[in-house]
Amino acid sequence: MPMKILLTNDDGYNAPGILSLYEALSVAHEVLLIAPDREKSAVSHGISLNQPMRIHKITLDNGSQGYGITGTPADCVKLGLFELCPSQPPDLIISGINPGCNTGVDINYSGTVGAAREGALNQILSMAVSIRRSDKIMDLQGMSRFIAGLSEKVHDFDLPPGTFLNINAPDIPIDGVEGVRITRQAQDNVSKQFEKRVDPKNRFYYWYGDVNRITGETDTDVNALSQNYISITPIQCDNTDYRTMEKLTSILVDD
Repeated sequence: MPMKILLTNDDGYNAPGILSLYEALSVAHEVLLIAPDREKSAVSHGISLNQPMRIHKITLDNGSQGYGITGTPADCVKLGLFELCPSQPPDLIISGINPGCNTGVDINYSGTVGAAREGALNQILSMAVSIRRSDKIMDLQGMSRFIAGLSEKVHDFDLPPGTFLNINAPDIPIDGVEGVRITRQAQDNVSKQFEKRVDPKNRFYYWYGDVNRITGETDTDVNALSQNYISITPIQCDNTDYRTMEKLTSILVDD
């Protein structure tokens, strides 16, 4: 069934991942590409409040037309929904493909995930798509074909309001993937390492070091990738801890 798909990312409109998705999805669907005009990685769900945003019609490297936005990934979704196609909202929003996995606590920092979260907040079926980055292969074309097929499967799936899918693939050819696992977000892969260096003026500066990916918990997104599975994690926008809410009510609120 043909769909109207809003396609965005946090790497810019000419990034290889988004162009690969565009090629795979536009075969059967109407695809509207609305992406930042430059890299906006690790901006989470940030929006542009203190500077104006501009929309530019652009021609992609493959010759197709799209829109470049001077704002964040979340801005791209907002402007797409309420300025560029307000009368006919998309059936699906896809953010990606991001070069580098967005798993565990990294989900909180990701601009790729932020765009999908914005779609879910506006009651649009949404997904964030990433591939683990290393010195191995990133099969963008293979993953794009997988996402095209997945889009057909989940089109009529009744996700709860405010829930979106966070999808991550291992850094191997798609034909070598072991399968798909439905996972939860890992909580134990926070980067706490920094590389401390000295500049030519003898002043210290820092880079984040490599994240130590712990894979002991078998039902997590991190573990699935380590076993060469594609991970699909349903993420809720509502951050309320309802169990603690009930406990606090019982001890702090008078009847």
